[in-house]
Amino acid sequence: MKPSLRTDLARLIAAQICLHACMTGFRMAAPLMALREGYSPAAVGMLLALFALAPVFMALPAGRYADRRGLKKPVALSVGIATVGAALAVAFPVFGVLCVTALACGAATGLAMIALQRHVGRLAHGPLELKQVFSWMAIGPSISNFLGPFAAGVMIDSFGFRAAFLLLALLPSLAWFWVQRAVEHEPVAPELRQASGSSWNLLRDKGFRKLMLVNWLLSSCWDVHTFLVPVLGHERGLSATVIGTILGSFALAATAIRVLMPWMASHLRESVVIGSAMVATALLFAVYPLVHAAWAMGVLSVLLGLALGSVQPMIMSSLHQMTPHHRHGEALGLRAMAINGSSVVMPLMFGSAGVLMGVGAVFWLVGAVVGLGSPLAWTLPAPPAEAPQRMPP
Repeated sequence: MKPSLRTDLARLIAAQICLHACMTGFRMAAPLMALREGYSPAAVGMLLALFALAPVFMALPAGRYADRRGLKKPVALSVGIATVGAALAVAFPVFGVLCVTALACGAATGLAMIALQRHVGRLAHGPLELKQVFSWMAIGPSISNFLGPFAAGVMIDSFGFRAAFLLLALLPSLAWFWVQRAVEHEPVAPELRQASGSSWNLLRDKGFRKLMLVNWLLSSCWDVHTFLVPVLGHERGLSATVIGTILGSFALAATAIRVLMPWMASHLRESVVIGSAMVATALLFAVYPLVHAAWAMGVLSVLLGLALGSVQPMIMSSLHQMTPHHRHGEALGLRAMAINGSSVVMPLMFGSAGVLMGVGAVFWLVGAVVGLGSPLAWTLPAPPAEAPQRMPP
C-alpha cells in the first residue's frame, strides 16, 4: 500500500471514529439517563431502536446522494445533523429530546459511513488493496464502540450527563477536521445516474442478491450474540461483570482479526473467508447453549468474534468489485438498510422466539439457517475490480 494511501486512509478512519463514537456514546448514555429518570425498559428499548431506525429509511437516499456529491458534502451534512442533535440533548436533557438526538445521531452516522466507505473503495486499486483498505476501515467502529461509551461513562461519573453530552457533541466537528484535506473523486456523470433507474434494480444481479442475503444472515448472527448472551448468562447465574467480559472478549477478537487481515490480504479470497465464517458460526451456535461454565462461553465468544469479525472487509471488497463504479453509493445504501433493519427487527423476534422456544433453541435455529445458507457464500462471484461493469445499469 502506498504511503499516500495510508495517510488518506488514516484520516478517513479518524473521521469515522469521531462520528461513530458520538453515536455509540449517546447509545450508552441516553438509555442510562432514561433509566435513572424512572422510564420503563420498554421505553428504553424504543429509545435504542431509534438509533437504527433512521438509517433504515435514509440509507438508499444517502447512497444516491453520495454518488452525486462525493465525500465532503455528505460528511458536512452528517456533522451538522449530529452536532445539532447532540446540542439539543445538552440544552434540554429530557426523554423526548433524547429520542430526537437518537434519530439525528443514527441518521448522521449512517450517511457519513456510506460516503466514507464509497470514497475508500475508490482509493483502492485492485482486489488486494480493496481487502486491505476495508480491513483497516473495519477497525474504526471497533475503536469507537469502546471510545464513545467509555468517554461518556467517565464524564457522567465525574461531571454529570450534560457534560457527557457536551463532550459527545464536540466529536463530529473533529470528523470534519480530518475530512477537509481529502481529495474528491470525479463526480458520477448525470447521464449515468439517470440511466441507472431505481436502486432496487441492483438486485436483478444474482451475485449481488447472494451477497446481500449472506450479509443479512451474518449481521443477524451478530445481533443474536449481542442480544441473547446476556439472557443465557443470566440463566446460568453469571454476574453482570462476567457477562460483560464475555461480550467484551467477542469485540476484542473481532478487532484483533481485523488488525491482522491487511497483512494477510494477499492470501485471502472473499468467498472462502465468508463461507468459512458461516460454517464456523453455525458450529459455534450449535455448541453455545450446551456450555455452562463462564470460561467456556468466553472461549466460544472469542472464536465467534474471529469468525464474524473477518466478514465485513470481505463483503465490502466483494460489493465494490461486483457493483458498477457509478453505483457504489446505492449498493452501500442497500447494505446499510438491511443491516439497520435487522438491528431494529431481529431483537424483537429473538425475544419473542426465546419466550416460546427457549434461548438455546434460538441459537440452534439461527445456526442451522446460517449453515444451510453457507453454500451461497462459496459460490459468490469475484469479478476483477478493474472491470466492474458487468451488471445491468
